[in-house]
Amino acid sequence: MSVKPRELHGWKLFGYNMGYFGIFLNNLLISVFIFQYYVYTINLDPILTSIGVSLNLIITAVSSIIFGVMTDNKKPGRFGKRRPFLLYGMPVWFLSNILIWIVPWKCPMDNSFYFPTVVYFWIILGINAITGASMLSAHVSMLPEQSQTHKNREKVSSWGTILVIIASILAMLLPLMVQSILPDPQNVGWWTLSGEILLLYMPIIGLGFALFGISSVMMTFFSVDESFHQIHSNEKIKRTSILDTFRMMKIPARDKKYRKFLTIQFSNYSSSKILSILVIPFLTFVLQFQFSEFFIYIIISISCKFSWFYISQKIVAKKEFVKSFSWFIILSIIVCMLDLFFLIPSLTFSSKIILFIATIGTLLGTVYIFGFFAPPLSAALIYEAALEINQNELDKTLAKISGSYSGLSAFAVAIGQAFASLMMGFILVGSNKENPIIIILGIASMAIFYIISLISMKRIELKPLV
Repeated sequence: MSVKPRELHGWKLFGYNMGYFGIFLNNLLISVFIFQYYVYTINLDPILTSIGVSLNLIITAVSSIIFGVMTDNKKPGRFGKRRPFLLYGMPVWFLSNILIWIVPWKCPMDNSFYFPTVVYFWIILGINAITGASMLSAHVSMLPEQSQTHKNREKVSSWGTILVIIASILAMLLPLMVQSILPDPQNVGWWTLSGEILLLYMPIIGLGFALFGISSVMMTFFSVDESFHQIHSNEKIKRTSILDTFRMMKIPARDKKYRKFLTIQFSNYSSSKILSILVIPFLTFVLQFQFSEFFIYIIISISCKFSWFYISQKIVAKKEFVKSFSWFIILSIIVCMLDLFFLIPSLTFSSKIILFIATIGTLLGTVYIFGFFAPPLSAALIYEAALEINQNELDKTLAKISGSYSGLSAFAVAIGQAFASLMMGFILVGSNKENPIIIILGIASMAIFYIISLISMKRIELKPLV
């Protein structure tokens, strides 16, 4: 007798997506503003800041692999198999999201290599990475088990993308609201009045985001049903050492299709990291926004993200999934190259705004559309791999490999972002961090990563079964 595939609908669909929303909201706040905050306000050197951000991402990558396989090997208990991992690191993760904005030792005006600031920054980011990975790995590895049809995965990802877009707006809205009240947004060192305002408001914003984050994760914990694991709860599960954990990465690493997906993740997230680092300097030093002009970005961000999301839904309904993904990568390549028109010195302010909508506005949309495409594509490839390994015991096979596949995907994402962060850190040294030409060329460089992504995307074909 065939078993009906599991799907997420209603409260379960909403609750599952809310957990990622809460985690992502806090991660995005750090991603889009931490470089700006520590380099321009705390006065930490861009290279040291980028090293700290990269360490955070690499630790996240390694931790994701470890926690991914740990969830695969955990014996189902009273609270399920993966759900408990949503709670283990939550208290410390909560504190780290607040403490990262409260800096007890600021770099002196004449010393951007101040050791106490470096150590504090790196340690807090490391703690945040480990605890965040414990929750996020469990959340991501649930999807192939909770949603077993490609149509439902698209639905889950669609609603998740809407929440991620909302998160991206909130993560930029509140810091830019603070930016808009600064008397001098181009001079925000902690010793200035503008810097003092940032030092006051950013910890408050961090606290609010952290409270919302843990509330959202708890919604996932209570909405997800893992009772199906109880069927195999009496089976003995072999404990895996840390070394064995990394050896298990050979399973997804040997999967040719999944390796192509990993390249796509690495490339797309390298590009998104470049954009997140440069977007506020772009507003400040290229467009030279001041006061209420920063809200122009918010208006463009909201309209472009939701418009491109709506367009993506229409295209996916008419075109094959992989081809739709490829189309948006091509679009991203084109607009990255159009960004070079900002180098024309005679552009008027209105012309710059129109070009900004066409380039950065489109990139803001496509970056989050990729978040819609990636989860169902990954889940489909994992599901396809499980079918090839053991079609007769699909649940058991998925339980064994989902964490390792998801962990390796998180590793590729983190390494891509770490690489881009280091690259930007070395590029933005000294006066380069305020140089509009360097900032424009940095955004244009995203096209290189998207070209690599497109080449890999063209080589993936999904089987009709998934």
